[in-house]
Amino acid sequence: MQPTAKALLALTCMTLSSVSLGAQTLTIATVNNSDMIRMQKLSKTFETEHPDIKLNWVVLEENVLRQRLTTDIATQGGQFDVLTIGMYEAALWGGKGWLEPMKDLPASYALDDVFPSVREGLSVKGSLYALPFYAESSITYYRTDLFKDAGLTMPERPTWEQIAGFAEKLTNKDKEQYGICLRGKAGWGENMALVTTVANAYGARWFDEQWKPEFSGPEWKNALNFYVNTMKKSGPPGASSNGFNENLALFNSGKCAIWVDASVAGSFVTDKTQSKVADHVGFTFAPHQVTDKGSAWLYSWALAIPTSSKAKDAAKEFSAWATSKEYGELVAKTDGIANVPPGTRASTYSDAYMSAAPFAKVTLESLKAADPSKPTLKPVPYIGIQLVTIPEFQGIGTQVGKSFSAALIGQTTVDQALTAAQQTTEREMKRAGYPK
Repeated sequence: MQPTAKALLALTCMTLSSVSLGAQTLTIATVNNSDMIRMQKLSKTFETEHPDIKLNWVVLEENVLRQRLTTDIATQGGQFDVLTIGMYEAALWGGKGWLEPMKDLPASYALDDVFPSVREGLSVKGSLYALPFYAESSITYYRTDLFKDAGLTMPERPTWEQIAGFAEKLTNKDKEQYGICLRGKAGWGENMALVTTVANAYGARWFDEQWKPEFSGPEWKNALNFYVNTMKKSGPPGASSNGFNENLALFNSGKCAIWVDASVAGSFVTDKTQSKVADHVGFTFAPHQVTDKGSAWLYSWALAIPTSSKAKDAAKEFSAWATSKEYGELVAKTDGIANVPPGTRASTYSDAYMSAAPFAKVTLESLKAADPSKPTLKPVPYIGIQLVTIPEFQGIGTQVGKSFSAALIGQTTVDQALTAAQQTTEREMKRAGYPK
């Protein structure tokens, strides 16, 4: 071999070595829903555009994701570079200094295009701590063909009592047709997200203005009795195991006449590749009852960077890419405009999107109406519609969710579940030093 060739080979090896040493691997923790799975698939485009950044995905069920992220961030474990979190974590963890502020974003990111309510929900004292991947409210999905066959008409703004009446008429358990599917899986972000909005609609609140729990009041009793009785009468078997994904599967397979849940499912239930009933889905507002305050939630899955990450710049690069207008355009090109992540940007709601997405109008109006600062009929000391933005809520909400799930399957009565919820919440709030 000629000396020049040897030198050239050595130089090539050195160059390759420096490239491999320079490449950074981002570990991204996310939830196992369709939008995030699509993000993982499309991220190959990001890796092509950023050959110095490799992506390692950890995809988890919602409750498990929250547990893993909470443990890692509280211990500064540094397992993850990008976290998929919600408004609850963004507010609390950002306030504690556990998240990197999302500042100095490029002008092309067009932060002003993001809805103010979503930006505010992911900010603390004016500093943004997470970039919204999508935002959602809760809406009512229903089978237009079943309603028509039964001679029923869904009101634009139904009450929960009306929903229960429809559900009963549309239930045929012998044919595995259930009038209604609602979350029953225990968890502060699972069954309690839905049940809290039902309770809000009945005039209930988690705490009074002195931080005293109110589960012993008539409003909670009315709401939980309604939820349990309606699900027992018209819901599917095994409802205590069903969260968002399970109910989505039931609805898409034609087994649910009515489903009240996250507005983000609009593109899934109308997608003929995954929904048998795609041509027979109607959309309207989440049910109210004695009030419409807090009857529909506001939530965002967002991307955040823990201060423990050792690849913050690369993490910010990816987070900005996955939540950008350009990413939305990529989704529209590959999967159709109706599948663009909803609820975050004003520009998403173009004429083309509104005509392609029959759920868009209800979603947009619900998002605009949701007010986490005034979530209930009576005044409260907390912010949050389907949650309470205090550190203790994660533990309290999950314990209460377990009590309510037990009532759903008849392991305990509604009264016993409410007593347990009251005692658990009083004990934990006293331990935490409330009122503060």
